[in-house]
Order: sequence, then structure tokens, then C-alpha cells
Amino acid sequence: MPQTDEDFSPRRYRVRHTTAYTYAGADVDACYERGMLSPRSTSYQRLETNTITIVPPPDLHTTHQDFFGNESHYVEVRTPHRRLEVSQDFVVAVDRTPPSRAQLDGWTLVDAAALLSPGADNPDANRTTRSLYLLPSEMVGTHPEVLDYARSLTHPGQSVGEAIEAITCGINDDFTFEKGVTSVETTLPELLTLRAGVCQDFTHLALGCLRALGLPARYVSGYIETIPPPGKPKLEGTDASHAWAAVLLPDGSWVETDPTNRQFVDSRYVVTAWGRDFADVSPLKGVIYTEASSSHLDVSVDVVRLPD
Repeated sequence: MPQTDEDFSPRRYRVRHTTAYTYAGADVDACYERGMLSPRSTSYQRLETNTITIVPPPDLHTTHQDFFGNESHYVEVRTPHRRLEVSQDFVVAVDRTPPSRAQLDGWTLVDAAALLSPGADNPDANRTTRSLYLLPSEMVGTHPEVLDYARSLTHPGQSVGEAIEAITCGINDDFTFEKGVTSVETTLPELLTLRAGVCQDFTHLALGCLRALGLPARYVSGYIETIPPPGKPKLEGTDASHAWAAVLLPDGSWVETDPTNRQFVDSRYVVTAWGRDFADVSPLKGVIYTEASSSHLDVSVDVVRLPD
């Protein structure tokens, strides 16, 4: 998975993400929404500014830290409306360290799984964390087809680094990035049959494989800097949210890997939230009261690197 030192160099980004719902035929009388509207502050990411704009203005807007440590926003809009627009505009500084291959190759896959099992006496990796990210979750269940696929890519004597790389590259090789062929209801066995999907699907499959092999793993949502083709301008609003996987190591540290782009995660990635799967970190979800005949969703994202 080739990457350069430059990919891990410190940088700053301005991210603008707007989600707009438009309704036809009748007003929305009220909506109640929950979303991840603030990026995380971590050891490698510092939030500098964050502005959230909601139209119509909310009657109630509160925040709290959820079970996973994400900043979760709750919004109530009780003004009748036919368009709801939620925008966030933030600046973050990112400075990641390349993963140590010597560290990743310090355990075999089978030895790491033993040290990371919920019953293991391992003070370096929190027992609750191990259990949380090994157990089946809403969108990453236990399926024999996933275990078979994971075993087809790995073997117990491999190092952890080799196994993570095999899963990352295997998914990238075996699946086609294609929008519209999957949905949030698509199961992992269905994905294995379709052999196509988007970053959310590939991350869920990576999580399923890693957990099946005994490696706790979590879903990470955020953004990645994209570069237009040579000679082409970067078009406004054409970036997108992204997802990737983070794997817990026996020493309690995490390594992040992106099967969609066949690489470890570097300083081009901006983290919003993490959890067991997409259901824990949905950017915006809720309920509405309306007799509207239809609705339309528009999403616009810009990830712009700022001068040093």
C-alpha cells in the first residue's frame, strides 16, 4: 500500500458540508433530528473553528457526548417548512504519524486474537473496548460467508500487519466502487454476492472480516481530500463524506485502514465520528411530521486544503 511521507505531513483543512431536504405537496410541520455535526478532537486532529447553520432556525439545539465520545447534536424544528438545510463549516489541523510496520508485525494474527479476546488478561487493551468492537453490531452481523471470505485472504501465522493489508487490498481488488447498487439495508452476504458498493459497504465488510478473525475494529466516518485529474479544476460541492476502519492492537493503540483507497489512513483524512458501524455515526437522521407527497435530498461537500 504505497504512500509517501508527504501524505502524513501536517496540514489544515476547511470543510463545508451542507445537507438539504426538500419536500413537495405539503409542509413539514415538525422535525426532530440527531446528527454528528462537529468533528472529533484527537491526538492527531485539532478543531480550530466550527460554525453550524440550520434553516429554518431550530426551536431547540443541544449537544452531548455520546457513548463513543462523539459530539452528538439534537435539533428540533417546529416551524412549518418545505426545505430543511443543515450546514457545517469548520477548520481542522491534521498531523498523523505513519503506522509502524515493525509494531504491526510484532504479533501473529492468532496471537493478537488471543490477546484481544474479551477474556484475556491484557491490561494494555481495555476489556470493555475489546468486547464492544468484537461483538456483532446492527450493520455488521456474524455471517459464515464473511468468515470464509476473511479466511480466504489471510492465514493464522500471518503478522497483524500482513493480515490488515491482505484484507484492505483484497476488498479493493475483489469489489468495484459503484453507487446505487447497495443501500443501508444491504447485508454483508448480499454485498459478497454483488461484488460492488461504496465506501460504507467496504468498511462494513472490512469490520466483519477483522472481527471474525478476532481483531476488534470500529467504523470511522469523516472526509478525505480529493485531487482532480491533471489539468482539471476542482469543482465546488463535489467532494463527499467518507468511511474507513480502525483496528485495535494488543498494546491498546489503533491503526486505521481504508479499503476503498487501498491504503493506511494518513493526514489527508478528517475524522468526524466513530462507532460500531454506520448506524452509530449517521451524519443526520430523525423523524418528521408531514403529509408531503415526496422528498428530495441534496448533499454538497467541499474539503479544501488551507495554506500552512
